[in-house]
Amino acid sequence: MDLISRISENFSESAHLKLQSMDALAGPIATAAERMVQCLRHDGKILACGNGGSAADSQHFSSELLNRFEMERPGLAAIALTTDTSTLTSIANDYDYDQVFSKQVRALGHANDLLLAISTSGNSRNVIAAIQAAHECQMGVVALTGKNGGRMGEILAPSDIHICVPATSTARIQEVHLLALHCLCDAIDCLLLGVE
Repeated sequence: MDLISRISENFSESAHLKLQSMDALAGPIATAAERMVQCLRHDGKILACGNGGSAADSQHFSSELLNRFEMERPGLAAIALTTDTSTLTSIANDYDYDQVFSKQVRALGHANDLLLAISTSGNSRNVIAAIQAAHECQMGVVALTGKNGGRMGEILAPSDIHICVPATSTARIQEVHLLALHCLCDAIDCLLLGVE
């Protein structure tokens, strides 16, 4: 097995998909950043959720907002719904794993808030339930998906924002998701602080 060739192919596929996705995703990412800034300026917060690698992305994004991205600024209100093991395990145990995010959205979410819902397939049942709970709370949704957007793409409201990576490989979708999240962080900082 030629590992160097295999690794080079992974790099090439990732770079190609990122360039291929740029035109399709730049608009929705820009719109999502504007909505997030509007949310934050009106004393709202961004709740983020996902499973597995998407849970890690939720935490990565919230940490970039709460602490800082590349510019010095005050912390911004963001919460990853994936981090409180006592809450997650009690909901999963007492109710159902499908409700681990939706119960938190109903308890913490308000009309000025936004939900960042992340799923590479768009079919994660607990993330879908979180979107439905966000709609009940009059919250907007930014959905980060891949493939064809799955069920998440079908249930988004007209005012919600869908950032759907045009790929089928979970690894490649996650790589573009991370780039999209960094673009959001950068755009949020630029809108709030101006460009350095």
